[in-house]
Amino acid sequence: MARLVGKVALITGGGGGIGKATAERFAEEGAKVVVADINEALGAVAATAAKAKAMNGGDAMFVRCDVTDKASVAAAVAKTLRQYGSLNVLHNNAGGASPADGRVTEAPEEEFWRAIKLDLFGTFLCSKVAIPEIAKAGGGSVINMSSIVAIMAMPGRDCYTAAKGGISALTRSMAVEYAPDRIRVNAIAPSVTLSDRVKKQLEGNSATEELGRQHLLGLIEPIYIADLAVYLASDESGRTTGQILPVDSGVTIR
Repeated sequence: MARLVGKVALITGGGGGIGKATAERFAEEGAKVVVADINEALGAVAATAAKAKAMNGGDAMFVRCDVTDKASVAAAVAKTLRQYGSLNVLHNNAGGASPADGRVTEAPEEEFWRAIKLDLFGTFLCSKVAIPEIAKAGGGSVINMSSIVAIMAMPGRDCYTAAKGGISALTRSMAVEYAPDRIRVNAIAPSVTLSDRVKKQLEGNSATEELGRQHLLGLIEPIYIADLAVYLASDESGRTTGQILPVDSGVTIR
């Protein structure tokens, strides 16, 4: 039985990697999916791919969205409501690290604010706009994206760590605040995930082999994150809230 039939999901950063994989899985499980991305070309392709895989009444469409701009976020939510009538699931997936990151004493201040604005503020802003609509629909699920850097030390990533640590804390407080509205709030904490962007970064990198050894079951493919997102979006996770769930191939237990 399809697990997301009748649900409408908005996925930010849905144009590639984890977001694209999640959009496809949601559509396969019967959800109406809104792929939101600042990159119109990537977002449109991802929405088309998700629509092609849709089953059990699933569907997909693209909306351009800058998660750091309230008017853009509000417009994306409004388009979702016009197209599908309601909103049940918000996947705050937009974000990402940058090669400019580093130690506190060395990282550029503009990189700190870039990470905070995109990852943490973007999660805050999309939740601020979308949660009232999820509440109107009778409840649902907010899925945030944390990282293993919020669970364990990761040298050279202090800007990204600060943003993802904030998302973990925000996830827990939101879970308590919106439980009366029957809204579950959880976060996924991936290790290195092999999106196309990350694969390019790892090409010819001598540290890749060592990185692979740290992952007990191998490096992470986007589909493994998407499968967990399906669970968190579905009624199967009806008593799961306030949790930070690693998908890390065992890295955090070593």
